[in-house]
Amino acid sequence: MKKVVIALSVLALLTSCVSKKKYADLEARNKETQDLLNTATVKLNTCLEEKAGLTARVEGLKEHNQTLIATSKDMTVLTAKGAENIEKALESIKEKDLKISRMQDALNKKDSVTLAVVTSLKSVVGLNDPDIEINVEKGVVYISISDKMLFKTGSYNVSDRAKSVLAKVAKVVNDKPDFECMVEGHTDNVPYIGNGVLLDNWDLSVKRSTSIIRVLTNELGVKPEQLIAAGRSSYVPLVDNNSAENRAKNRRTRILVLPKIDQFYDMVEKEMKKQR
Repeated sequence: MKKVVIALSVLALLTSCVSKKKYADLEARNKETQDLLNTATVKLNTCLEEKAGLTARVEGLKEHNQTLIATSKDMTVLTAKGAENIEKALESIKEKDLKISRMQDALNKKDSVTLAVVTSLKSVVGLNDPDIEINVEKGVVYISISDKMLFKTGSYNVSDRAKSVLAKVAKVVNDKPDFECMVEGHTDNVPYIGNGVLLDNWDLSVKRSTSIIRVLTNELGVKPEQLIAAGRSSYVPLVDNNSAENRAKNRRTRILVLPKIDQFYDMVEKEMKKQR
């Protein structure tokens, strides 16, 4: 019996020792597993945080992408409009260049006509008489004739000497049916005193103009529709009316030769208006 008890005790002791060892192993394995679980949990949390960050970044990129798409569409529209505006600007520049070219052609032709008129008048009228001046003023050809050649003092009757000069002017005008002539009378500042219908220097300057026009039309065959009567009295002097010599210079008649190049003037005027 005693031997049995001892045997049981030894068996119990051996059984107890084996269980503790297994328990220790289990404890070690459990600890290892727990460590692995903790590591995995940390990694999982890290991944979750990274995922959240990436998700937010993706959303941001999506929004940015949408913005870029919208901007791209706007830029496409703007680019199209810009190209259209550039094309219109280029067309406008071409049109303006063409207009400028046309205006320049018109002005050149006008200058050519003016030069031809001056040359023709100077060749016909001549340059030797100091009382006759042929010139160009503001694009208009004019013949200035001293009144001492045309009229007696205070008179509006055309002298015979003047008629020879007017005959030369009439020849040029008659050769150019597309010309007009404005006959412009000028006086000095001495008030006109006379009898009859003339009241002052205005009347005298105009009457001298119409007297010359009657000679040109009635005696020299110029068409009346080519002539214009005008009087400037004493208000456009060449020099100060402070001496007898200067007053004599201011008493004059100007015949302005006006080529009928209305089509050129009209074209220039229309083109200028379009550019305003």
